[in-house]
Amino acid sequence: MMKQSKAKFFSRSGLTSLTWFISLAFFFPIFWILLISFRQEKDAGTFPPKWLATFSFDNYSSVFQKGATTFLLNSAIASIGSTLIVLMLAYPAAYALSIKPIYKSKDVLTFFLSTKFLPPIAALLPLYLILQHLHVLDNIWALTVLYVSMNLPLSVWMLRSFLKEIPSELVEAASLDGASTRTILYKVLAPISLPGLASTALICFIFSWNEFLLAINVTGFHAATAPVYLVGFVTAEGLFFAHLAAVSIVVSLPVVIAGWSAQDKLVRGLSLGAVK
Repeated sequence: MMKQSKAKFFSRSGLTSLTWFISLAFFFPIFWILLISFRQEKDAGTFPPKWLATFSFDNYSSVFQKGATTFLLNSAIASIGSTLIVLMLAYPAAYALSIKPIYKSKDVLTFFLSTKFLPPIAALLPLYLILQHLHVLDNIWALTVLYVSMNLPLSVWMLRSFLKEIPSELVEAASLDGASTRTILYKVLAPISLPGLASTALICFIFSWNEFLLAINVTGFHAATAPVYLVGFVTAEGLFFAHLAAVSIVVSLPVVIAGWSAQDKLVRGLSLGAVK
């Protein structure tokens, strides 16, 4: 009995140690980028690295002096705007495809899924020509519409999966009480669906914030987003490691803050069937 207890203890200790090692291995690159962001450029790329090099906030002040605010604002407009529009469109669509199935709903779901079959690079030239013809190149609102089309199919599938977990008796009871479809959607189901809505919103926000292919090709200076600004530090003159690390931290912060603020709802939404 004692031997079994010791074996179980050592197996648990080994598993715990392995978990900590893997976690630290994933976290170390982020820690290293954060550390480099506070270094001077001459100390950032040295090998072996200088652990006790001088710390400085000059890189962060330089980031905003070089116009990072405009790019971050463009990313915020496109990401938040597209996420809100996607939720406004995907939520009623998911309701119609799950709780109140419409005619040939499976065909509609297949169509939504088929829009993700085409690689984004294959659609880039037609999209560019359409935007050029409409005279909306380098326009943040045009980029927002593209992000809506990019995230809408996935959002419908996610919300449909979550709404299918809600008992149909709840909708039937509300209908018997005389509730309209709008009341059922926004006063009965919306509070219950909040974790799923938060999960979908966060994923849409992350995808839009990190999107690079469309942003680099259909925008110029006026509508360029944060990822476009980020690659501006990779030049023919070389890599500016310290500045690049500082920009990476600044660009990543909104996503980290959004994920942290929606952490409880995100975990509940993923566990209750928002993603399957």
